[in-house]
Amino acid sequence: MRKVIGIGETILDIIFKNNQPWNAVPGGSVFNSIISLARMGVKVDFISEVGCDHVGELIQQYMLDNGIQTNYLDVYKENKSPISLAFLNANNDAQYSFYKNYPDQRLLVELPEVNENDIVMLGSFYAVDPSLRHKVVELLQKAKDNKAIVMYDVNYRRPHKNDVLKIAPYLLENLDFADIVRGSEEDFMCLYDLSDADKIYKDKIRFYCKNFVFTAGAKDIQLRTANICKSYAVPQLKPVSTVGAGDNFNAGLVYGLLQQEIGYDDLSALTEEQWDKLIEYGIRFSVEVCMNTGNSIQKGFQL
Repeated sequence: MRKVIGIGETILDIIFKNNQPWNAVPGGSVFNSIISLARMGVKVDFISEVGCDHVGELIQQYMLDNGIQTNYLDVYKENKSPISLAFLNANNDAQYSFYKNYPDQRLLVELPEVNENDIVMLGSFYAVDPSLRHKVVELLQKAKDNKAIVMYDVNYRRPHKNDVLKIAPYLLENLDFADIVRGSEEDFMCLYDLSDADKIYKDKIRFYCKNFVFTAGAKDIQLRTANICKSYAVPQLKPVSTVGAGDNFNAGLVYGLLQQEIGYDDLSALTEEQWDKLIEYGIRFSVEVCMNTGNSIQKGFQL
């Protein structure tokens, strides 16, 4: 049975509406995707870290409640689990403030087995953090050696704007390992001051990875591959919250790969019809999470 392996941060998202605490839920970019996939019955493993504190216990229990084992979770004792404050504006889009206090030695865990046609998900600053590079590369190399699919969500945000030059080699390395890259307008404005999907693909992505999905909030989704150039309309809706929208778009793409039984050797020859279905899965997962107060699709979600 194919499985999905995620590596990324776990964090407690405290969400504010009208500057008042509104909801609190465990989150993290890849974490949100993994929770959604687990709720759809996908076999998943998740590699991450939490503190030995109340927040860490809450996150571990949340994983277990969603059918995700904590075997690959590093529980450190000297520092606190990270939290984020997400402030929703009038359109229910979020602005974030992060509070993190990691130990010097991190991710002291064994990696899960990676088999052919498994899917590895990574993204955000966690995927380019110099202090975690050894573990990320170890996982990516295992994926490459065993012909697993690598799904990379750039997800690079302005709090790390000043680190762009420092992490640039790691970003390029991730792109080179990736089989599918998903990035947002916000990511590439932060990294390169670019917002045109064609220019981003031709100048920054294509040399490393042929399959690129570009999202820009409520604007059309752009797909670029070696053979396909296509736009997809985004449904117009009034979201309850956009927290986790992009993460769940990624989860939908991955779920679509599994549902269509698309393996590593199939990626270079995907048809337009296959991509249409993948993007549709991504949109439906994303819409679902925008219409609830969580960071992931709700249990019992039906496609």
